[in-house]
Amino acid sequence: MIRLFTGIAVPPAINARLDDLVRRLKPLARIRWSPASNFHITTKFIGAWREDRLETLKQALATLPSTGPFSIAVRGLGFYPHARSPRIFWTGIAGGEPLSALASQTDKICAELGVAPEKRDYSPHLTLARIDTPPNLTALHHAIAQDPAPDFGAFQAAAFHLYLSRPGAGGSIYTSLAEFLL
Repeated sequence: MIRLFTGIAVPPAINARLDDLVRRLKPLARIRWSPASNFHITTKFIGAWREDRLETLKQALATLPSTGPFSIAVRGLGFYPHARSPRIFWTGIAGGEPLSALASQTDKICAELGVAPEKRDYSPHLTLARIDTPPNLTALHHAIAQDPAPDFGAFQAAAFHLYLSRPGAGGSIYTSLAEFLL
């Protein structure tokens, strides 16, 4: 079994701005910071998948209706589910209806192949760090309060990817297995 998800890659310029933010904030909190190489916008978590069915999944994803490129803005910072008891530190993603439609259509295609459909509404974000047991986050909260709505830029999403997620010593390693043009 392999572990898969679909997502949109972040362009290098925005990736560099996010990486700079993580480098500045990292000393303030002992949490599991995401490496810049992992920055992406998930559209569907697929989970465990039989490797012998990989081509079937790729063929199904290739049938998604083409919407054409659409704009995505990367801005703001927050915690999920909330700042008092966080599990995820994220930056916000604004992709409007085209991004929501892509996530919904991907969910539908995957459900037809036996992947459990999403129960929650799609909430696009980019994970900057994961928080297992919240340490003292006072310094991190203070730093975020200095610029609570940073703007990391916008880009035209022209494709999404099928990613392989493999566990590694420093966290998961993501590899694009296929690219699908929008």
